[in-house]
Amino acid sequence: MTTQEEVIRTLGVKPTIDVDEEIRKRVDFLKEYVRKSKTTGLLIAISGGIDSAVAAGLCKQATDELSQETGMEYRTLGVFQPYGEQSDIDDSYAVAKAFDLKYTVETNIEEAVNEIALEVEHALKGIGVHKHVSIPGKGNIKARTRMVVQYALAFEQNLLVVGTDHASEAITGFFTKYGDGAVDITPLSTLNKRQVRQLAQKLGVPQSILDKAPTAGLWEGQTDEKELGITYEDNSDFLEGKSIDPKAAEKLIQAYERTEHKRAPIPGI
Repeated sequence: MTTQEEVIRTLGVKPTIDVDEEIRKRVDFLKEYVRKSKTTGLLIAISGGIDSAVAAGLCKQATDELSQETGMEYRTLGVFQPYGEQSDIDDSYAVAKAFDLKYTVETNIEEAVNEIALEVEHALKGIGVHKHVSIPGKGNIKARTRMVVQYALAFEQNLLVVGTDHASEAITGFFTKYGDGAVDITPLSTLNKRQVRQLAQKLGVPQSILDKAPTAGLWEGQTDEKELGITYEDNSDFLEGKSIDPKAAEKLIQAYERTEHKRAPIPGI
């Protein structure tokens, strides 16, 4: 069985961080990648959660600095992607306001997702399966549809698509393969959830977002901790090398091993 030390080494999480140093390192990482890619900036989907809020803050700082240093215009495009009516959409707009994002757009994915789900149900009937798309299945359609829209926008604007996944999600595979896991760059990947929160407080993420329960927002009433069956406190402690309840540790390692295919390169021969 995989050990705690092996997981930590693979995901690159530090036991403690200097918040200012981590912000500087990640902003510089974004700036350098934009320069090398010859793109004109970054696209970040702002869900109303803490992870995308932190990523948005880092992106905006990076493109502002690039603009100042080069005299050229680099931009961060914030994208809001509700499915129908989103109860916490105001939090997404609050993030844009907090970081003074000048470029934002809202793309509602409801119609596209419903059409895809309907086509899948028709296809299932064609092979003798009469059922509606499952709730988790439709959640995956939502995540992948959001990325299709993001990449279409990014292509037209010559932007890089920024991901919000971090080590506390990577260890459990808590992301959709070719959905929110399909991005150009991930500035949070070696941070755990606790450390993401530390950056959020320093960057000035709105308090309403700091206070809310983490959720992927893929179906009504979903929360990360309820779905995973483990708290982010235990998750973060584990990734910092601390001892946690053996059952929780075993659950994390089992999730890590079970979802290895999500983190691995596409296999081929």
